[in-house]
Amino acid sequence: MAAETEQHGERADQIRDYIDRIPPLSTTVTKVLEVCNRPNTSANDLNKIISFDPVLTGRVLRLINSSFYSLPEQVSSLTRAIIMLGINTVKNLALSTAVARTINAMQSQQLLPSDQFWTHSLTVGLTAKALAARTGVDDRAHDDFFVAGLLHDLGKMPLLQCFAADYASALQTAREQQIPLYRAEEQMFGFHHGWVGQEIGERWKLSSTICECMGGHHDVSKGPRESQGVVATVALANSFACHESIGFAGDSFPDSEQMSQALQFLKLAPADMEQLKQTVQPELEKAQAFIKVL
Repeated sequence: MAAETEQHGERADQIRDYIDRIPPLSTTVTKVLEVCNRPNTSANDLNKIISFDPVLTGRVLRLINSSFYSLPEQVSSLTRAIIMLGINTVKNLALSTAVARTINAMQSQQLLPSDQFWTHSLTVGLTAKALAARTGVDDRAHDDFFVAGLLHDLGKMPLLQCFAADYASALQTAREQQIPLYRAEEQMFGFHHGWVGQEIGERWKLSSTICECMGGHHDVSKGPRESQGVVATVALANSFACHESIGFAGDSFPDSEQMSQALQFLKLAPADMEQLKQTVQPELEKAQAFIKVL
């Protein structure tokens, strides 16, 4: 037992060292998030920032000119593209671009294919946003729920990168024992991807609420009271995406007890989740355009 505890501690130290080497969010993304959180932000404000980042500029233009929008003519003006997409969409694209860079740099797609991972992450973000609307959350906060859902599983990437063989074993254990993946991770490493994700969120200086969601979406009973509503929402959205098999992030057996706790906390019933499908599916089709430009 002592040797196992020591090994878990060593692995936690390896993860911390790895996270310390992950580049922080780019200056562009940091400024985009900052500007978008201000009242009365205009498309011109964002244009001044994004125009200095050719990668993000290209992705904004590719998104507005994608087949989803089916515009009669190409949009070549960045300002016009921002106006047409909307400030929140551009903000989410900027953050998604930053996360995609991190995931691609980690080259972990063999065990968790990147397109399936992104579909799962986007589904959780969109479902969390829809749940926020359904539970009466202020409209201005809905996109925070989306971002928290989008980032909730990011902690899996360093585990895959640092301990690929062991992570493959954890995935196999989860399948064979039909248990949630985070429990198999705990058996293997002594901690799970939620803790790793929170470490990344703090490294990137994300809001405390988003960090709490990254760390606590598998235990809605913990964490500060002021963030429990967001955490429960993301936990429920994650269970929904896993249960419906929309995308794949390694978890085929979501924790039914956690789902029940989240439903109870949010004062929702299983029937509410069934109705949610009709809201999420059209949004997911729209969000697929995100995946194609990342």
